[in-house]
Amino acid sequence: MSTFDLLCGINAEDKKVADAVEAIIPDISNFIDAAFEKMKDGGRLFYIGAGTSGRLGIVDASECPPTFGVDHGMVVGIIAGGDSAIRKAVEFAEDDLNQAWKDLQEYQIKQNDILVGIAASGRTPYVIGALKKANENKMITAGITCNPESEISKCSLFPIVPVVGSEFVTGSTRMKSGTAQKMVLNMISTSLMIKLGKVKGNKMVDMQLSNNKLVDRGAKMIMAELKIDHKQALTLLKKHGSVRNAVSSFKLK
Repeated sequence: MSTFDLLCGINAEDKKVADAVEAIIPDISNFIDAAFEKMKDGGRLFYIGAGTSGRLGIVDASECPPTFGVDHGMVVGIIAGGDSAIRKAVEFAEDDLNQAWKDLQEYQIKQNDILVGIAASGRTPYVIGALKKANENKMITAGITCNPESEISKCSLFPIVPVVGSEFVTGSTRMKSGTAQKMVLNMISTSLMIKLGKVKGNKMVDMQLSNNKLVDRGAKMIMAELKIDHKQALTLLKKHGSVRNAVSSFKLK
């Protein structure tokens, strides 16, 4: 195949992903509603997975503090093999049925927390073992997989299964399956943060001001909300540390 034909073939497969996710929105919605009830009472959200799936969970979890201003411990991503596996595969780490639950104990996981297992194949022992233990401990569990009737779906209270079909390169689940998993994770974390009040309108009013771009974005939010100029908005933002606090302090005057 020519380069152009390769890209068209990949793109044609990628177009199927959004439809696969759309088909299971009711399942995602049911899980989010159940998770929200726990999180509004202090429950935490844990993602576990191996390989690409584990990395996707870590990416989604790591973006929650800067985007929504929450503590780093509210949404946690754990990968089989530990942090070194984020960059380099750790051989056979995903095959240990008991290790994930041991890894979760480092966070003093409790009944009020939520566990989401991520595995495109739906048969990763690392993930299955943790989900079963979480069920035994009366936790809310979800399993994100692209394989219908998989073991992970069977041992999850909330199976979330976007069926994307075979990959352009057979078995390369970092492609369509990985894209579907990322879309679902974005929907879960973003919806939960909105429901928890971390967004106003569609603005990230609690975002961390970690670079000049975000400081400028925050100032523009304040300008739009309070109808003041950029200099005033920037002064308020730097004084109060967040868009929410800056707007609230101004309105209290």
